[in-house]
Amino acid sequence: MATETLPQNHLATTIEALKKGLTNIPISAAMDNTEAWQQEFLRSGTPELQDIAREIGTLQSLLTAPKLNGPALGRTLSLLGSQTTQFAFQAPAEQQGDIRSIGDLLLRLGSELQQQPA
Repeated sequence: MATETLPQNHLATTIEALKKGLTNIPISAAMDNTEAWQQEFLRSGTPELQDIAREIGTLQSLLTAPKLNGPALGRTLSLLGSQTTQFAFQAPAEQQGDIRSIGDLLLRLGSELQQQPA
């Protein structure tokens, strides 16, 4: 069972950003946030977090594409949400709620984007 402790301030910042909605997050801020998480997860040595890091790479590619594809972004966010929610059960008890919140927000936002035309 993983006992990886994630940076608490980064968890809170991510939750607040996601609560504001995707259209209120500048691409540069989204890229900075995802890059920070990706590096944290790659260094963790935890297979579940490394899987999330790979999917973050997919998200970054979609965010930097010449044309944003809402449904593709939605699928990626939904997968990240599922992976994050699953990881929450292995996280330290004091962080499980925040990690589940991020997973739930990613799932909701991903679902919304999948409803949009490509």
